[in-house]
Amino acid sequence: MTSENTAAPSRPHRPTNGFDRYFKITERGSTLGTEVRGGFATFFAMSYIVVLNPLVLGLIADANGSELGLARVAATTSLVSGVMTILMGAIANHPFAMSAGLGVNAFLAATISTTPNLTWPDLMGLVVWAGIIMFLLVLTGFRTAVFNAVPQSLKTAIVVGIGLFISLIGFVNAGFIRRMPDSGGTTVPVSFGINGDLVGWPILVFIVGLFLTIALMIRNVRGAILIGVIVSTILSVILEAVTPSGSSTDHPTGWSLVAPEMPHQWIGLPDLSLLGHFNLFGAFQSLGGMAATLMVFAILLSVFFDAMGTSVGLATEAHNVTPDGKIPAINRVLAVDALGSVAGGTGSASSSQIFVESATGIGEGARTGFSVIITGIMFLLAMFISPLVNIVPFEAVAPALVVVGFLMVRQAVHVQWDDWGLGIPAFLTIAMMPFTYSIADGIGAGFVSYTFIRLVQGRGKDVHPLMYVVSVAFVLYFGMGIIQGWTN
Repeated sequence: MTSENTAAPSRPHRPTNGFDRYFKITERGSTLGTEVRGGFATFFAMSYIVVLNPLVLGLIADANGSELGLARVAATTSLVSGVMTILMGAIANHPFAMSAGLGVNAFLAATISTTPNLTWPDLMGLVVWAGIIMFLLVLTGFRTAVFNAVPQSLKTAIVVGIGLFISLIGFVNAGFIRRMPDSGGTTVPVSFGINGDLVGWPILVFIVGLFLTIALMIRNVRGAILIGVIVSTILSVILEAVTPSGSSTDHPTGWSLVAPEMPHQWIGLPDLSLLGHFNLFGAFQSLGGMAATLMVFAILLSVFFDAMGTSVGLATEAHNVTPDGKIPAINRVLAVDALGSVAGGTGSASSSQIFVESATGIGEGARTGFSVIITGIMFLLAMFISPLVNIVPFEAVAPALVVVGFLMVRQAVHVQWDDWGLGIPAFLTIAMMPFTYSIADGIGAGFVSYTFIRLVQGRGKDVHPLMYVVSVAFVLYFGMGIIQGWTN
């Protein structure tokens, strides 16, 4: 793959055996080795969630003073991620891996810490409800109909927005771009390095990994992204052993989240006692029907459109779309995604969603569901083998995210910029995703502005009826704070 190669690859159409025929490996222009490499690349790109999700959810006490616990959340996160990712690969045959969604888990953590009388089982019951409703929407065809109602330029904008979003994730995770705390609000929210300087060994690992990955891709080296991750990881382990930097939680020049060290204990048994630790009706009893329903709506809308946007972006980058912009087997994709919320809630691991970091494996060449079956198996192994997630720092994976972001942003040329009714919503979609750190918020801004502009232009009939429904839903979503104020 090179920067000049913007077209879909040529694809032979003769499968070699039944396995090849089922996963369409040859048909989609891939090979078994490429799929395996892509599966490993995706796992390493998103393995941090096994460490981060417990830190978000595990240490906050609910109304009863109970905590989910770091080890227990880590175990169920790995289990649910592994099972749902394997199901996505086997049933939907797309290279989409799944794990705990960062937006939803942050919402759950903030809710449990600020809502009296609410317990973790009650809150996880709401996540299960959101998944059940989404699954019913898939069965009725509503979710797919909404997907098909979106104009092609907005679908393209979603791809580009996700590209910028995951690039920003890579830069921020590597410490190349940092949040700038400023209580007075007098400065920009982000800065270059630390006070304008690139300091510390972790930054060096990121830079070396980025230029190595770029060089390998330009030279058409097979496994360029995975090689970049592995080499960067080896370099980080050596540097940490020779000149320890520690964690960024202790020192700003330290490693983000995971310090690359060889663990003292390689194998351990997971604690899966959180499985089934949910209450479907507890939140309705403790908070009342209206408040609980609003929480379900917030979770539902976020997960609903995160999945839609992410699947559009990933499938487009994998060239797994039809000429009219549709994704094959999209019903299966959305059904498995909906079940991910059910599974995540029943395991107290938050909603399991399609992960945007799957683009790393796609950038490596993965085109089929077999690649993420490899990713899912790695997640299941991560329950027992701690080095799989504790040895790879953010800085080693971040270069892959930046490079894959570039590959996705190239789609911007296909947006109809001359039509302001499409160009402005596309711009808002692209800009809002990285600036809000949310795929759903970017989609909402694009949908609402598209509907509004078409009405202003006197072209309301050009808007699909479902886009009106979805735009109203997003207006309610964005105004959730006002609505909750009225109901209190």
